[in-house]
Amino acid sequence: MSGVQQNTRPSESLASEGAAAAAPPFSPSLATLLATHILRDGELVLLILKPSLWFVLLSSLRFIAIVLILAMAAKVFDAHLPGPNRTYQETAATIIGARLLWATLQWMGRLYILTDLRILCVRGVFNIELFDCPLRKVARTRMVRGITEQIVAVGSIEIIPQDESSPFGIWQTVGRPQQVHEQILATISRAKQGGMTSG
Repeated sequence: MSGVQQNTRPSESLASEGAAAAAPPFSPSLATLLATHILRDGELVLLILKPSLWFVLLSSLRFIAIVLILAMAAKVFDAHLPGPNRTYQETAATIIGARLLWATLQWMGRLYILTDLRILCVRGVFNIELFDCPLRKVARTRMVRGITEQIVAVGSIEIIPQDESSPFGIWQTVGRPQQVHEQILATISRAKQGGMTSG
């Protein structure tokens, strides 16, 4: 599966979802966090990927729609607004471009990791946030696909911990969501069976 490296160690190359042979563009802080704070000695990485590039557009879609509606309204009511309409259209284009740039930075700062022990989500642009849940403490997972996600063949996977007070994690806008979800479920099942056997 493109974008997936299985049974790898942290030091091995990591492929990016949507860019099959290219390594994900890690920021130095994200790479340092991955190497020194996330993975433990002897822990096997079973799955590591980034969101699909559709994340950039889909996460910005609602904002872009609002800006376009306002731009069209400015054109309709041009006679009642101060200044040339071209100024409003250029402003709208600049705002949309800035939103897409921000979404791109968010995409670059996201990384989804499944190991033989835990499931993780790393995200953040200026401050790194980490969702980290042991597989044996996952209550359930759920695949969520809105209409727009179904159109572009992506989906999101929610991870709900057994501890109801803990926040749930989400692997957002994942390519091949059904296949990824099945692998997560199988890994969780193996971890729980192993825990029951050893316990």
